[in-house]
Formats: sequence, structure tokens, C-alpha cells
Amino acid sequence: MFGHRPSGSSQALMQAATGRGIDVVQLAGPELPDRLRGSGAHLYSGLLLADDLAARLQTMLLEAAPGWLADLPSAFRGRDVALMTIGEAYALRRPVFVKSPNDKHIPARIYADGSHLPGPDAVEHDTQVLVSDPVSFAAEFRLHILDATVHTASQYAANGHPDRMPLDGHPHRAAVLGFARDLLAACATTLPSAIVVDIGITVDATGTEQWAVVETNGAWGSGCYAADPDRALDVVLRASGTNQALHRHDQQFIRAHHT
Repeated sequence: MFGHRPSGSSQALMQAATGRGIDVVQLAGPELPDRLRGSGAHLYSGLLLADDLAARLQTMLLEAAPGWLADLPSAFRGRDVALMTIGEAYALRRPVFVKSPNDKHIPARIYADGSHLPGPDAVEHDTQVLVSDPVSFAAEFRLHILDATVHTASQYAANGHPDRMPLDGHPHRAAVLGFARDLLAACATTLPSAIVVDIGITVDATGTEQWAVVETNGAWGSGCYAADPDRALDVVLRASGTNQALHRHDQQFIRAHHT
């Protein structure tokens, strides 16, 4: 089941699913065939339609807790990160990077200070946001995680610009996998069994480089970029489906449908 998401990742994942003999239904919008209502079908969709489609399908979507990044040990964050309400963030008087934890309600970017955030006429006062120190990433990598291991991965950006490269043969391959191994050894129990984790190399004002987690994303809504689409599909399929099919560990990571 593919919600409206016109991207290369959608096409690659659909081809991988079709190659397995999976019945693929591609949607052009919010309309859902009657035969799929309540079916618990696997879902791959952008956030715009995901909650509505998942609710009508009765499909469970897995994601990390909103404060997961803020709760990470500092060695994996590489900068200060806090989960707070946007009402609290209005009081900040310094440049900060602000984003919604698991949706796109708040545009993810650097704000000069809290007064530049979307106002109370646009956003509820108790809306949660992740607030972090602004950092630059020299390179960013997407990890498709399955059962606490990197199932497939690729670079997706360099110096803030799209730059897709497979991890196999990449000069940073060993460093990516080493950082991921340490991260998952310390924090795998705080993540669902199928999840996307983005990591990268931060560069401070002195030019010092450090590996850090960028963010997590639900695999059901994440591009696979230059990763192996068949292995990425393994993660997508685990990350969405019926409640009965979920691993016991994953029950705590079911996304609330925001319809």
C-alpha cells in the first residue's frame, strides 16, 4: 500500500515489493478502496496522508518517542537538545534549531530566537517541539534499522545539500557502522525494531568533527535514497501493519493517529 508520495524512493520500493509478489496499491490521493478499509495493510506514505490512511486501514505505524533525541546520552547527540512546548520556546532569546518531533507542523529550521516561531494563532501553546543548538553537518547518512542492526544505509546530504551515495564503498563506511553499532548497543531498547535513524558528522567553529544523531523518522514515511531498496522494504514492512503482527517490544512505539 503506497500513499501519495511521488518520489524515486516510492518507485524503488514499489518495484522491490512487486518483485516479491506483494500486491501493491498506489494511491493518487486520500481515496481508499473499500476492500482495503480495516485491512491493516502495510503503508508507505508521506506525513500529509499517513495518519488518515492508517486510521482507515487500521494500520499501526511505528516511530520513536517524541523526546528520544533529547534523552540520548550527550556523546550521541553532539549538541544540546531539549523537548519542550512551543509556549516555552517562545521565551528563548538565542538562535535555535526547532522542529516538530514526529511531524511537520513546525517548519524545521534555525530561528533567530523564540519570537520568530509560528505564533499562538497558528499553533497550540502546548505543541511539543525539539529545540537544539544550531550545528552544521558535513555529511549525513540514513540508516534503516531492523532488529537493532543497520539493515541498509546511504549518504543523503553533504554540507546541507542533497548528495546521495551508497554506503558500500563509501570512505566513511567503517565510521558510520562503528557509530551506529555503539549507538544501538546503548540505546536499541529505546527504539522500535524497525526505524530510520539519520546520523552525520558535525563541524564546530574550530573545524573539529564529531559524529552525532540528526533525528529519527518512521520507516513508513522515509526515503531510501541510495540504499538497497529491497532491504529498505524489509524495514518499511516491519514498521507498519496490523497490531496483531507487531512484536511485543513494538507496542510502546505505535504512533497516535493525528486525524
